[in-house]
Amino acid sequence: MAEIRLQNLAHSYIRTPSGPDDYAIREMDHVWEQGGAYALLGPSGCGKSTLLNIISGLLSPSQGQVLFDSKVVNALTPEKRNIAQVFQFPVVYDTMTVYDNLAFPLRNQGMAEAKIHSKVQEIAEVLDLQALLSKKARNLTADEKQKVSMGRGLVRDDVSAILFDEPLTVIDPHLKWKLRRKLKQIHEQFNITMVYVTHDQLEASTFADKIAVMYGGQIVQFGTPRELFERPSHTFVGYFIGSPGMNLIEVKPQPGGVGFASTHLPLSAAQQQRIAESEWHTLKVGIRPEFVHVWDEPFDDALQARVVHVEDLGTYKIVTLDLDGAPLKVRLAEDKPVPEGTAYISFPAQWLMVYADDYLLEAQP
Repeated sequence: MAEIRLQNLAHSYIRTPSGPDDYAIREMDHVWEQGGAYALLGPSGCGKSTLLNIISGLLSPSQGQVLFDSKVVNALTPEKRNIAQVFQFPVVYDTMTVYDNLAFPLRNQGMAEAKIHSKVQEIAEVLDLQALLSKKARNLTADEKQKVSMGRGLVRDDVSAILFDEPLTVIDPHLKWKLRRKLKQIHEQFNITMVYVTHDQLEASTFADKIAVMYGGQIVQFGTPRELFERPSHTFVGYFIGSPGMNLIEVKPQPGGVGFASTHLPLSAAQQQRIAESEWHTLKVGIRPEFVHVWDEPFDDALQARVVHVEDLGTYKIVTLDLDGAPLKVRLAEDKPVPEGTAYISFPAQWLMVYADDYLLEAQP
Protein backbone atom coordinates (compact mmCIF):
# COMPACT_ATOMS: atom_id res chain seq x y z
CA MET A 1 0.00 0.00 0.00
CA ALA A 2 1.23 3.49 -0.73
CA GLU A 3 0.94 7.08 0.36
CA ILE A 4 -0.06 9.07 -2.74
CA ARG A 5 1.12 12.68 -2.83
CA LEU A 6 0.27 15.30 -5.44
CA GLN A 7 2.67 18.27 -5.67
CA ASN A 8 1.92 21.44 -7.66
CA LEU A 9 -0.29 19.29 -9.87
CA ALA A 10 -2.30 20.84 -12.70
CA HIS A 11 -3.66 19.64 -16.02
CA SER A 12 -5.09 21.25 -19.15
CA TYR A 13 -6.36 19.54 -22.28
CA ILE A 14 -5.43 22.71 -24.17
CA ARG A 15 -1.90 22.78 -25.56
CA THR A 16 -1.24 26.41 -24.55
CA PRO A 17 -3.61 27.34 -21.69
CA SER A 18 -3.99 31.07 -21.20
CA GLY A 19 -5.70 31.19 -17.80
CA PRO A 20 -7.24 29.23 -14.90
CA ASP A 21 -10.43 28.51 -16.86
CA ASP A 22 -8.40 26.47 -19.38
CA TYR A 23 -7.41 23.93 -16.70
CA ALA A 24 -9.39 20.76 -15.96
CA ILE A 25 -7.27 20.43 -12.78
CA ARG A 26 -6.10 23.68 -11.21
CA GLU A 27 -2.81 23.70 -9.35
CA MET A 28 -3.11 21.67 -6.16
CA ASP A 29 -1.21 19.85 -3.42
CA HIS A 30 -2.86 16.87 -1.78
CA VAL A 31 -2.02 13.70 0.17
CA TRP A 32 -3.84 10.37 0.31
CA GLU A 33 -2.37 8.62 3.35
CA GLN A 34 -1.34 4.98 3.23
CA GLY A 35 -4.17 2.53 3.94
CA GLY A 36 -6.94 5.16 3.94
CA ALA A 37 -10.43 4.83 2.43
CA TYR A 38 -11.12 8.04 0.53
CA ALA A 39 -13.83 9.41 -1.71
CA LEU A 40 -13.41 12.01 -4.44
CA LEU A 41 -16.81 13.68 -4.63
CA GLY A 42 -18.18 16.27 -7.03
CA PRO A 43 -20.52 16.96 -9.95
CA SER A 44 -19.91 15.84 -13.54
CA GLY A 45 -17.14 17.84 -15.21
CA CYS A 46 -15.37 18.94 -12.02
CA GLY A 47 -12.17 16.97 -12.80
CA LYS A 48 -12.63 13.80 -10.70
CA SER A 49 -11.89 11.25 -13.44
CA THR A 50 -9.06 13.37 -14.83
CA LEU A 51 -7.39 13.41 -11.41
CA LEU A 52 -7.88 9.66 -11.00
CA ASN A 53 -6.37 8.94 -14.42
CA ILE A 54 -3.34 11.10 -13.55
CA ILE A 55 -2.81 9.11 -10.34
CA SER A 56 -3.07 5.79 -12.19
CA GLY A 57 -0.78 6.90 -15.03
CA LEU A 58 -3.35 6.78 -17.83
CA LEU A 59 -2.83 10.54 -18.22
CA SER A 60 0.30 12.68 -17.86
CA PRO A 61 -0.24 15.95 -15.97
CA SER A 62 0.59 19.28 -17.63
CA GLN A 63 2.63 20.21 -14.56
CA GLY A 64 3.55 18.94 -11.13
CA GLN A 65 4.42 15.56 -9.70
CA VAL A 66 2.72 12.39 -8.50
CA LEU A 67 4.61 10.58 -5.73
CA PHE A 68 4.05 7.09 -4.32
CA ASP A 69 5.78 6.77 -0.95
CA SER A 70 7.93 9.83 -1.76
CA LYS A 71 9.01 8.38 -5.13
CA VAL A 72 8.12 10.41 -8.27
CA VAL A 73 6.15 8.14 -10.63
CA ASN A 74 5.28 10.57 -13.47
CA ALA A 75 7.36 8.58 -15.96
CA LEU A 76 6.05 5.17 -14.85
CA THR A 77 3.35 3.27 -16.75
CA PRO A 78 0.17 2.19 -14.90
CA GLU A 79 1.56 -1.35 -14.74
CA LYS A 80 4.77 -0.18 -13.06
CA ARG A 81 2.83 2.01 -10.63
CA ASN A 82 1.17 -1.22 -9.46
CA ILE A 83 -2.28 0.37 -9.44
CA ALA A 84 -5.61 -1.45 -9.79
CA GLN A 85 -8.38 0.63 -11.37
CA VAL A 86 -12.07 -0.23 -11.60
CA PHE A 87 -13.95 1.77 -14.22
CA GLN A 88 -17.52 3.03 -14.49
CA PHE A 89 -18.45 0.25 -16.90
CA PRO A 90 -17.30 -3.36 -16.45
CA VAL A 91 -14.10 -4.49 -18.13
CA VAL A 92 -14.06 -8.31 -18.35
CA TYR A 93 -12.78 -10.98 -20.72
CA ASP A 94 -16.02 -12.37 -22.17
CA THR A 95 -14.49 -15.64 -23.41
CA MET A 96 -13.05 -16.51 -19.99
CA THR A 97 -14.87 -17.95 -17.02
CA VAL A 98 -15.38 -15.83 -13.93
CA TYR A 99 -12.67 -17.88 -12.20
CA ASP A 100 -10.17 -17.21 -14.99
CA ASN A 101 -11.05 -13.49 -15.05
CA LEU A 102 -10.24 -13.24 -11.35
CA ALA A 103 -7.13 -15.38 -11.71
CA PHE A 104 -5.77 -13.49 -14.74
CA PRO A 105 -3.84 -10.70 -12.93
CA LEU A 106 -2.34 -13.25 -10.51
CA ARG A 107 -1.21 -15.56 -13.32
CA ASN A 108 0.44 -12.58 -14.99
CA GLN A 109 2.53 -12.21 -11.84
CA GLY A 110 3.56 -15.87 -11.99
CA MET A 111 1.81 -16.77 -8.74
CA ALA A 112 1.53 -20.49 -7.89
CA GLU A 113 -1.83 -22.04 -8.83
CA ALA A 114 -2.55 -23.13 -5.25
CA LYS A 115 -2.18 -19.52 -4.03
CA ILE A 116 -4.24 -18.27 -7.00
CA HIS A 117 -7.03 -20.69 -6.12
CA SER A 118 -7.02 -19.50 -2.51
CA LYS A 119 -7.14 -15.79 -3.46
CA VAL A 120 -9.87 -16.28 -6.09
CA GLN A 121 -12.03 -18.20 -3.62
CA GLU A 122 -11.49 -15.50 -0.97
CA ILE A 123 -12.60 -12.64 -3.25
CA ALA A 124 -15.44 -14.70 -4.77
CA GLU A 125 -16.79 -15.25 -1.27
CA VAL A 126 -16.56 -11.57 -0.39
CA LEU A 127 -18.39 -10.55 -3.60
CA ASP A 128 -20.86 -13.48 -3.62
CA LEU A 129 -19.46 -14.85 -6.89
CA GLN A 130 -18.90 -18.49 -5.84
CA ALA A 131 -21.91 -19.79 -7.80
CA LEU A 132 -20.68 -18.03 -10.97
CA LEU A 133 -17.03 -19.10 -11.00
CA SER A 134 -17.50 -21.65 -13.79
CA LYS A 135 -19.71 -19.44 -15.97
CA LYS A 136 -18.40 -17.59 -19.02
CA ALA A 137 -18.30 -13.82 -18.42
CA ARG A 138 -20.33 -13.19 -21.60
CA ASN A 139 -23.36 -14.83 -19.94
CA LEU A 140 -23.37 -12.53 -16.91
CA THR A 141 -25.66 -9.59 -16.19
CA ALA A 142 -24.21 -6.06 -16.06
CA ASP A 143 -24.28 -6.22 -12.24
CA GLU A 144 -22.38 -9.50 -12.19
CA LYS A 145 -19.81 -8.29 -14.74
CA GLN A 146 -19.07 -5.23 -12.63
CA LYS A 147 -18.59 -7.41 -9.55
CA VAL A 148 -16.07 -9.48 -11.54
CA SER A 149 -14.37 -6.27 -12.70
CA MET A 150 -14.13 -5.11 -9.09
CA GLY A 151 -12.88 -8.54 -8.04
CA ARG A 152 -10.00 -8.36 -10.52
CA GLY A 153 -8.82 -5.19 -8.79
CA LEU A 154 -9.31 -6.59 -5.29
CA VAL A 155 -7.73 -10.00 -5.83
CA ARG A 156 -4.19 -8.60 -5.81
CA ASP A 157 -2.77 -8.01 -2.35
CA ASP A 158 0.41 -6.28 -3.57
CA VAL A 159 -1.16 -3.19 -5.17
CA SER A 160 -0.11 0.35 -4.19
CA ALA A 161 -3.76 1.47 -4.31
CA ILE A 162 -7.13 0.63 -5.83
CA LEU A 163 -8.92 3.43 -7.70
CA PHE A 164 -12.67 3.21 -8.30
CA ASP A 165 -14.18 5.45 -11.00
CA GLU A 166 -17.94 5.52 -10.24
CA PRO A 167 -18.00 1.69 -10.13
CA LEU A 168 -21.65 1.30 -9.09
CA THR A 169 -23.22 3.23 -12.00
CA VAL A 170 -24.46 0.05 -13.74
CA ILE A 171 -25.33 -1.77 -10.51
CA ASP A 172 -28.99 -2.34 -9.70
CA PRO A 173 -30.04 0.16 -6.99
CA HIS A 174 -30.94 -2.47 -4.37
CA LEU A 175 -27.44 -3.99 -4.67
CA LYS A 176 -25.56 -0.69 -4.34
CA TRP A 177 -25.78 -0.49 -0.57
CA LYS A 178 -24.66 -4.11 -0.23
CA LEU A 179 -21.63 -3.61 -2.50
CA ARG A 180 -20.61 -0.40 -0.72
CA ARG A 181 -20.60 -2.35 2.53
CA LYS A 182 -18.55 -5.10 0.85
CA LEU A 183 -15.93 -2.58 -0.29
CA LYS A 184 -15.76 -1.12 3.21
CA GLN A 185 -15.37 -4.65 4.59
CA ILE A 186 -12.54 -5.40 2.16
CA HIS A 187 -10.78 -2.17 3.09
CA GLU A 188 -10.97 -2.96 6.78
CA GLN A 189 -9.80 -6.53 6.16
CA PHE A 190 -6.85 -5.81 3.84
CA ASN A 191 -5.96 -2.17 4.74
CA ILE A 192 -5.60 -1.18 1.07
CA THR A 193 -5.35 2.50 0.04
CA MET A 194 -8.63 3.11 -1.81
CA VAL A 195 -9.81 6.20 -3.69
CA TYR A 196 -13.46 6.08 -4.75
CA VAL A 197 -14.76 8.60 -7.31
CA THR A 198 -18.46 9.42 -7.20
CA HIS A 199 -21.01 12.22 -7.66
CA ASP A 200 -23.26 10.64 -5.00
CA GLN A 201 -22.79 12.03 -1.49
CA LEU A 202 -24.44 8.97 0.08
CA GLU A 203 -21.95 6.64 -1.65
CA ALA A 204 -19.07 8.85 -0.54
CA SER A 205 -20.24 9.08 3.08
CA THR A 206 -20.94 5.36 3.52
CA PHE A 207 -17.62 4.29 1.97
CA ALA A 208 -14.99 6.85 2.94
CA ASP A 209 -13.27 7.85 6.15
CA LYS A 210 -12.44 11.18 4.49
CA ILE A 211 -13.96 12.90 1.47
CA ALA A 212 -12.26 15.29 -0.97
CA VAL A 213 -14.92 17.55 -2.50
CA MET A 214 -13.99 18.79 -5.99
CA TYR A 215 -15.41 21.87 -7.67
CA GLY A 216 -14.10 23.63 -10.76
CA GLY A 217 -10.93 21.53 -10.96
CA GLN A 218 -9.98 22.09 -7.31
CA ILE A 219 -10.34 20.20 -4.05
CA VAL A 220 -12.25 22.79 -2.04
CA GLN A 221 -12.47 20.75 1.17
CA PHE A 222 -11.02 17.52 2.53
CA GLY A 223 -12.52 16.11 5.69
CA THR A 224 -14.78 13.60 7.40
CA PRO A 225 -18.47 13.45 6.42
CA ARG A 226 -19.31 15.17 9.71
CA GLU A 227 -16.81 18.01 9.08
CA LEU A 228 -18.22 18.59 5.59
CA PHE A 229 -21.73 18.75 6.97
CA GLU A 230 -21.15 20.83 10.08
CA ARG A 231 -18.46 23.24 8.84
CA PRO A 232 -18.40 23.51 5.05
CA SER A 233 -15.30 25.52 4.14
CA HIS A 234 -16.76 26.56 0.75
CA THR A 235 -20.29 27.50 -0.29
CA PHE A 236 -20.27 24.71 -2.88
CA VAL A 237 -19.66 22.12 -0.16
CA GLY A 238 -22.54 23.59 1.82
CA TYR A 239 -24.81 23.45 -1.23
CA PHE A 240 -23.68 20.01 -2.51
CA ILE A 241 -23.62 18.13 0.82
CA GLY A 242 -26.95 17.63 2.58
CA SER A 243 -30.54 17.20 1.45
CA PRO A 244 -31.56 19.90 0.97
CA GLY A 245 -28.27 21.80 0.84
CA MET A 246 -27.22 24.76 2.95
CA ASN A 247 -29.22 27.99 2.81
CA LEU A 248 -27.01 30.78 1.43
CA ILE A 249 -27.98 34.46 1.55
CA GLU A 250 -25.92 37.39 0.26
CA VAL A 251 -25.47 40.05 2.93
CA LYS A 252 -23.75 43.37 3.65
CA PRO A 253 -21.82 44.38 6.79
CA GLN A 254 -23.83 46.32 9.38
CA PRO A 255 -23.01 47.58 12.87
CA GLY A 256 -23.14 44.53 15.12
CA GLY A 257 -23.30 42.00 12.30
CA VAL A 258 -24.60 41.69 8.74
CA GLY A 259 -27.90 42.17 7.01
CA PHE A 260 -30.00 42.04 3.86
CA ALA A 261 -33.15 43.97 2.95
CA SER A 262 -34.55 44.96 6.38
CA THR A 263 -33.23 41.89 8.22
CA HIS A 264 -30.30 42.14 10.64
CA LEU A 265 -28.24 39.12 11.73
CA PRO A 266 -25.98 39.67 14.76
CA LEU A 267 -22.44 38.25 14.66
CA SER A 268 -19.74 37.81 17.29
CA ALA A 269 -17.14 40.55 17.70
CA ALA A 270 -14.49 38.16 16.32
CA GLN A 271 -16.53 37.50 13.15
CA GLN A 272 -17.14 41.22 12.66
CA GLN A 273 -13.41 41.88 13.00
CA ARG A 274 -12.58 39.20 10.38
CA ILE A 275 -15.04 40.77 7.93
CA ALA A 276 -13.50 44.21 8.51
CA GLU A 277 -9.94 42.91 8.07
CA SER A 278 -10.59 40.78 4.97
CA GLU A 279 -10.75 41.77 1.32
CA TRP A 280 -13.80 40.38 -0.45
CA HIS A 281 -16.26 41.05 -3.27
CA THR A 282 -19.26 39.06 -2.01
CA LEU A 283 -20.30 38.19 1.51
CA LYS A 284 -22.79 35.41 2.31
CA VAL A 285 -24.20 33.76 5.38
CA GLY A 286 -25.03 30.06 5.37
CA ILE A 287 -27.06 27.83 7.65
CA ARG A 288 -28.18 24.23 7.25
CA PRO A 289 -31.96 23.58 7.08
CA GLU A 290 -31.51 21.22 10.06
CA PHE A 291 -30.07 24.01 12.22
CA VAL A 292 -32.72 26.71 11.67
CA HIS A 293 -34.69 26.95 14.93
CA VAL A 294 -38.47 27.21 14.52
CA TRP A 295 -40.25 28.57 17.58
CA ASP A 296 -43.77 27.66 18.65
CA GLU A 297 -44.52 31.24 19.67
CA PRO A 298 -43.25 34.71 18.69
CA PHE A 299 -40.63 36.48 20.82
CA ASP A 300 -38.79 39.79 20.55
CA ASP A 301 -35.64 38.64 18.73
CA ALA A 302 -37.30 36.11 16.42
CA LEU A 303 -37.17 36.58 12.65
CA GLN A 304 -40.51 36.42 10.91
CA ALA A 305 -40.76 34.43 7.68
CA ARG A 306 -43.68 33.60 5.41
CA VAL A 307 -44.49 29.92 4.90
CA VAL A 308 -44.45 29.23 1.15
CA HIS A 309 -44.53 25.44 0.79
CA VAL A 310 -44.43 22.24 2.84
CA GLU A 311 -43.11 18.85 1.65
CA ASP A 312 -44.02 15.93 3.91
CA LEU A 313 -41.39 13.22 3.38
CA GLY A 314 -42.67 10.89 6.09
CA THR A 315 -39.85 10.89 8.61
CA TYR A 316 -39.34 14.65 8.27
CA LYS A 317 -40.79 17.72 6.54
CA ILE A 318 -39.11 20.34 4.36
CA VAL A 319 -40.65 23.79 4.81
CA THR A 320 -39.85 26.53 2.30
CA LEU A 321 -39.95 30.03 3.81
CA ASP A 322 -39.62 33.54 2.46
CA LEU A 323 -37.40 35.56 4.80
CA ASP A 324 -37.50 39.17 3.71
CA GLY A 325 -37.34 38.15 0.03
CA ALA A 326 -34.72 35.40 0.54
CA PRO A 327 -35.81 31.75 0.07
CA LEU A 328 -35.05 29.56 3.08
CA LYS A 329 -35.39 25.78 3.58
CA VAL A 330 -36.09 24.35 7.04
CA ARG A 331 -36.05 20.67 7.94
CA LEU A 332 -38.54 19.73 10.65
CA ALA A 333 -38.77 16.45 12.55
CA GLU A 334 -41.81 14.27 11.91
CA ASP A 335 -43.45 15.19 15.23
CA LYS A 336 -42.72 18.93 14.99
CA PRO A 337 -45.79 21.08 14.18
CA VAL A 338 -45.63 23.03 10.91
CA PRO A 339 -46.25 26.76 11.35
CA GLU A 340 -49.14 28.22 9.41
CA GLY A 341 -48.81 31.51 7.56
CA THR A 342 -45.90 32.97 9.56
CA ALA A 343 -42.94 31.14 11.06
CA TYR A 344 -40.88 32.56 13.92
CA ILE A 345 -37.28 31.48 13.48
CA SER A 346 -33.75 32.08 14.71
CA PHE A 347 -30.25 31.10 13.59
CA PRO A 348 -28.15 29.59 16.43
CA ALA A 349 -24.79 31.40 16.45
CA GLN A 350 -22.68 28.22 16.34
CA TRP A 351 -24.35 27.10 13.08
CA LEU A 352 -24.39 30.43 11.23
CA MET A 353 -21.43 30.47 8.83
CA VAL A 354 -20.01 33.55 7.09
CA TYR A 355 -18.45 33.20 3.62
CA ALA A 356 -16.24 35.78 1.92
CA ASP A 357 -15.96 35.14 -1.84
CA ASP A 358 -17.39 31.64 -1.21
CA TYR A 359 -14.76 30.59 1.37
CA LEU A 360 -15.54 30.23 5.07
CA LEU A 361 -14.42 33.24 7.04
CA GLU A 362 -12.99 31.69 10.19
CA ALA A 363 -13.03 33.89 13.29
CA GLN A 364 -9.58 34.04 14.87
CA PRO A 365 -9.47 32.81 18.49
